[in-house]
Amino acid sequence: MYCIQCEHTIRAPKGNGCSYQRGMCGKTAEISDLQDMLVRLLQSVSMYAKAARSVGVVDDEVDGYVPQGFFATLTNVNFDAARIIAFSRRAVALRDRLRSRYLAACAEQGVTPQVLPLAADYELPEERAAILSQAGRVALNADKASIGEDALGLRLLCLYGLKGAAAYMEHARVLGQTDVEVYARFHDFMAYLGEDPGEIDALFKCAMDIGHLNYRIMEMLDEGGTKTFGHPEPTRVNLKAVKGKAILVSGHDMHDLELILQQTEGRGINVYTNGEMLPAHAYPELKKYPHLVGNYGTAWQNQQKEFANFPGAIVMTSNCLIDPNVGQYGDRIYTRSIVGWPGVQHIEGSDFSVAIDKALALQGFAADEPAHYTTTGFARNALMQAAPAVIDQVKAGNIKHFFLIGGCDGDKMERSYYKELAQSVPQDSLILTLACGKFRFNSLEFGDINGIPRLLDVGQCNDAYSAIQLALALADAFGCGVNELPLSLVLSWFEQKAIVILLTLLALGIKDIRVGPTAPGFLTPNLVGILNQQFGLKLITSPEQDLKDMLAA
Repeated sequence: MYCIQCEHTIRAPKGNGCSYQRGMCGKTAEISDLQDMLVRLLQSVSMYAKAARSVGVVDDEVDGYVPQGFFATLTNVNFDAARIIAFSRRAVALRDRLRSRYLAACAEQGVTPQVLPLAADYELPEERAAILSQAGRVALNADKASIGEDALGLRLLCLYGLKGAAAYMEHARVLGQTDVEVYARFHDFMAYLGEDPGEIDALFKCAMDIGHLNYRIMEMLDEGGTKTFGHPEPTRVNLKAVKGKAILVSGHDMHDLELILQQTEGRGINVYTNGEMLPAHAYPELKKYPHLVGNYGTAWQNQQKEFANFPGAIVMTSNCLIDPNVGQYGDRIYTRSIVGWPGVQHIEGSDFSVAIDKALALQGFAADEPAHYTTTGFARNALMQAAPAVIDQVKAGNIKHFFLIGGCDGDKMERSYYKELAQSVPQDSLILTLACGKFRFNSLEFGDINGIPRLLDVGQCNDAYSAIQLALALADAFGCGVNELPLSLVLSWFEQKAIVILLTLLALGIKDIRVGPTAPGFLTPNLVGILNQQFGLKLITSPEQDLKDMLAA
């Protein structure tokens, strides 16, 4: 086992990375090795997808499947060995079908087939033991000795960033948003990274190109969400329990939430969001359901306590799953799509009746708790509508600085930094936030500046797109570049979606970003130094020092 993709990775004098029988996220060495095999096989599919496009062969099923399968290898998504192997077998079947179509097209057009890397035809053994015996050959650090730590770190930056982009591609696809050019570029990157590149400059360019690609993907996801559910509207959301039967929906998938709302209508079941699903309350086509009563719980790392205390059924729609056996709720949590945990019932298709029946059989909440609210829904459209008023307040001297404080949450003590920073910013500043990092402070009262709320919850992690649109609008209004705005970005990272958001911001030329609580373990000191030199990327220090430096910039 070798895994270094998340912030929890083991850090030791002999080297960073989880390399024992169990990773910090809870996945076993077997699952990690099977996921590495899946990654290699998906890269082989992309090699043929890239070659096939050269003779006009495009397979929509392949285009949709490779990002979906790649998504299954993100942190805290799928821990089920049987399903990971099934993903791999399907990858092989799709690759072999695509290879046949490619060779047939070459023969028909009189074109000599390309000579692809040996990895393009990698075969998956029949038995699990045989698959695992080959783990060393496909390990992500197998060639570390030959290419060096810096090249390996950059390749992993690209690979993990591309994993985050794949997740957003799958979210967009579910909402009906696809783009053949996006899929073509995605296959290009997958194929390139599957050829074991070790050239520093080329890998650095690849990382920036992935960032640019993800900007387009976030645009697709924004379009899918707004076309399907309407533009988010600033909405107060109750954070406390309401009497009655209950279903909790976690993850990121709004489409699944809509299906659950439709299927529970009139059934006497209250539906709650959790974690990154909180922004769902702001979408008109979701908030219209009166039994979408509130948000229960906070960020993903608290679920073993919060889910254990939730007296209803739980549906996990995408990433951020952790061991449900710790809180003994494995018999009432259900996984969806690419999510999986051994022994947890998986829902195929769009019928959620098994979770609904479980909710009806459980006691639910016995009484209402005193309501406590947060406000979400300051996404692109709402921010653009507010922009003229914001600009007027800036010109009047009432708003002097903007802070974007958000990203992934986690359980390290150092993450108290983000709450302390948010509480410390001057009263003449606005705070934009997004992703589950906002749960560090979104239940606090920040007041307003002449009617403009000082805390603006932009939405999910991918809604960084909305924050970028506001920054561009402000820069245009004031006739300056984004980096000349009184804007400071302070991000928390945990997994691969956060990595690709960072790559997107860097690719757009946004500088002087602070990130924490620690540097990604796959980035060597040399690479951190390069990012600092080229982009001004900094690690957080203390709220007091960083605030002083940001306001003085």
